[in-house]
Amino acid sequence: MIRGASARRAQWAVDEGVALPGTGGFAGELPDGRLVSDVLGRIPLFVDGDEWSFDPDTLADPERFPAGHVGTGREHRRCWGLPSPPSLPRRVALVRLRRVLRTTLSEVDSDGLAVAFSGGVDSAVVASGTDAPLYAAGFPGSPDLAAARESARAMGRAEDLRVVELDTGTFEAAVPEVARATGRTNPMDVAIALPLYLVAERARADGYTRLAVGQGADELFGGYEKVAGAPSDSRTEARTVRGARDETVRTLPDQLERDVRVLESAGVGVVAPLLHDRVVDAALRLPPELLVDERGERKAGFRRAARAFVPDRVAFRGKKAVQYGSHVARELDRFAREAGFKSREERNVERYVESRL
Repeated sequence: MIRGASARRAQWAVDEGVALPGTGGFAGELPDGRLVSDVLGRIPLFVDGDEWSFDPDTLADPERFPAGHVGTGREHRRCWGLPSPPSLPRRVALVRLRRVLRTTLSEVDSDGLAVAFSGGVDSAVVASGTDAPLYAAGFPGSPDLAAARESARAMGRAEDLRVVELDTGTFEAAVPEVARATGRTNPMDVAIALPLYLVAERARADGYTRLAVGQGADELFGGYEKVAGAPSDSRTEARTVRGARDETVRTLPDQLERDVRVLESAGVGVVAPLLHDRVVDAALRLPPELLVDERGERKAGFRRAARAFVPDRVAFRGKKAVQYGSHVARELDRFAREAGFKSREERNVERYVESRL
């Protein structure tokens, strides 16, 4: 009744109050009958009164069971919050991060595995641990497809790259599928989920049942602009870089619900090595200068650690967020306008998505 870890390990984590017990996340029903969801909500769990399920479509009125909580659908309490360990000295933190990445990547099972590959450092590090095929999605001429091709060549993996070039028909058909799978119609979520869905769909058609993703790296390692801008950036309430990073980590349960649901709807299981407890713990111990360095480079420590796995030009590649690098957000807006939902109108893209349902 527990996914992601043994029932014994999950029960021990609850009983001892251990937020990061050395798993890739877990959720479900404990041996003592209570429900539990790990501190980052890596395996979404849904409840409706006293009923629960990993698939919200089986419940009449589902809501997500909160990350880090234990109890029932009606009565639950927080069991763990995000740990806040002291930062390690720069050199020690880098060595530790490099070591845990190597260990975690070596444990990824390649059976039935494909890799979602955008050419950025996150997916490249994940890809370095396996000889599984690499799948990249985007519209022709998009930055993500160029980055994927360049990084695959740099890594000696050009022959492993399989490009999913998006076209009008494929894109339009996928929009309602993604909205249904995620239960969301807002343009940001739909634009982020669309490339993931289309990569997963192609990989599943090719016979692969599991998809490795680089989810979590931006949140854990300081990849967001607002983290670099703390405390002056108005998008964060934190007064420090580490505090702003922690804010972004706390958004993971909501993001992972979207990503897991859309990938599972395409028929693949999710493999997220960068969200393993040992990687999370190493990330939380990075000093601020390894989140954003003196030059303002984001994910500074992760990029330096990545040099052990990928060429420098891949480790330090700058890349747009997937919804922009794939041109999906741009095309979603264009489709909305062509369907009569003008840019000057409120919620034009969201209303377009709703019209496709």
